[in-house]
Amino acid sequence: MRFSFSRGKLRFIDSIYLLKEIMFTIDQIKTAHEKVKTGEDFPKYIKDIKALGVKSFTTYVSDNHTEYNAVDGQFVSSPGMYEPLPIEDETNVEEFKEDLAIHQDGQTGYYRFCQDCARSGIEKWIVDLDDMTCIYYDKAGIEVLAEEIPGE
Repeated sequence: MRFSFSRGKLRFIDSIYLLKEIMFTIDQIKTAHEKVKTGEDFPKYIKDIKALGVKSFTTYVSDNHTEYNAVDGQFVSSPGMYEPLPIEDETNVEEFKEDLAIHQDGQTGYYRFCQDCARSGIEKWIVDLDDMTCIYYDKAGIEVLAEEIPGE
């Protein structure tokens, strides 16, 4: 067995020289996420985790646990970050759009944005790093808003 180190990732090369890359970790994602202070920081975060090998992720507003999908089909989940927030049954699209615009303008922090989402009936968002989209859904699984993620 041989090991090599390439671009910060440990690689294992077996006896027939197949290459298997070690998947990203929750700690790596957490480090990238700690740099996000407002919605303005989101595009940089997306760029950072895409470089780690993240293909998509789903974030659940209730406790902010997130499921990350890798380009190779593997996935990891993060634990919740706070006590569960109750998600409103009725979706208020206009209120959500206003809160999102304020957040993206850097006027609110991440936890406040999650509280605003819960109050507006947003259950989760799914980010697709290939399509560079973020789609928000209500409790019924209905798409509320789809956005393109801007580049840096």
